[in-house]
Amino acid sequence: MTAIVVSIGDELVLGQTVDTNSAWLSRRLAEIGVDVIEHATVADDQLGIERALRDVAARCDVALVSGGLGPTADDLTRQALASLMQVPLELNEAWFGEMHAFFARLGRTMVESNRIQAMIPRGAEMIWNTCGTAAGMAVRIGRCRMFVMPGVPKEMKAMFESRVRGELGDAAGGSVILSRTLHTFGLGESNVGERLGDLMDRRRNPSVGTTVSAGVVSIRINARYAGIDEARRQIEATDELCRQRLGALVYGIDEQTLPQVVLGLLKERSAAAGRGLTVATAESCTGGLIAKYLTDVPGSSAFFRQGWVVYSNDTKTQLVGVPAAMLREHGAVSEPVVRCMATNAMLMSEADFALAVSGIAGPDGGTADKPVGTVWIALAGDEPAGVTARRFVFVGDREMIRDRAAKMALTMLRYRLLGAEMPF
Repeated sequence: MTAIVVSIGDELVLGQTVDTNSAWLSRRLAEIGVDVIEHATVADDQLGIERALRDVAARCDVALVSGGLGPTADDLTRQALASLMQVPLELNEAWFGEMHAFFARLGRTMVESNRIQAMIPRGAEMIWNTCGTAAGMAVRIGRCRMFVMPGVPKEMKAMFESRVRGELGDAAGGSVILSRTLHTFGLGESNVGERLGDLMDRRRNPSVGTTVSAGVVSIRINARYAGIDEARRQIEATDELCRQRLGALVYGIDEQTLPQVVLGLLKERSAAAGRGLTVATAESCTGGLIAKYLTDVPGSSAFFRQGWVVYSNDTKTQLVGVPAAMLREHGAVSEPVVRCMATNAMLMSEADFALAVSGIAGPDGGTADKPVGTVWIALAGDEPAGVTARRFVFVGDREMIRDRAAKMALTMLRYRLLGAEMPF
């Protein structure tokens, strides 16, 4: 069973509002084995909506439509649906009465403009709205079963769960699409794809694909099977095959973030050591971003000791003890300076580990020897590995360079905690 999700609204087309409805609906449809083949976004234009609905009805088994059911002049989805069906809009008395009761419970009087929200095309099934005033609609247009719901996420979700999910689940016959996402950082998408090799064959089930967001290369595994038990077995088997080929590159799964994983490893190492292990930071070009990423994680206060933002050369000397002579001889963006920053940050904070970063985030400040994107990162730790430092050249704009540098610093700490060598 195939589906297309349609979102309606000028604010979506213009980029003023992020369309979260489509992503949510796609996840819910996958859970019941309905394969989403497309997302469509349409402006508040009656002819445009009608054309879009006619098009999707000819190309899928199920269409889920959200938006354009409000009481104002730019809410035109019901009119477009009626025109497509070549029927008039009719007042649904039951819903009209419920709307009056809804406003009465709020201590308000329903205005005349709300009447349109009880109008549905002749022959359409009305879908009850348990938390709003816009009635939903269900119709069949040729092969396509079409559900039209409000654009307000709370109302749309309630309508889907109470009315739509059950019908589609029965129609899908119990089949499921289970998904899992593995996250990596450090190698490009093409390198990750080469390691995965034949696992990315598009004819394979479970399917394996890659996506990139903010430097993180994610491997998406989708298992389509008749039953949930078989889907789970197959997705576990494919997960294991991916990990065999990628090794420690895989740092997390699904909603896990890199900072969460790093702090989780610190927690594990703390338990093994019988005491709480901590980390500190000394940051120049990242401006406190590493500390922010770590402290975004609930419970980080048990593991994050403190951080310094030492953006100028003076503060590098005054706050973390980098000798002025070292800065004059080597420059702020250099191996000796970040090693000194990391070592002193660890000693001054009495932390077990310290990360130090200094670089050129741009857009200005680059030279032939140190182009924009050059970043030195050092990791200090009170163990045999001692202090290690690496030079990286990140590409992108200022925001991207700072983000990649912070993530690479956390990645260096992750590999240290794993006791593994970085493979890049």
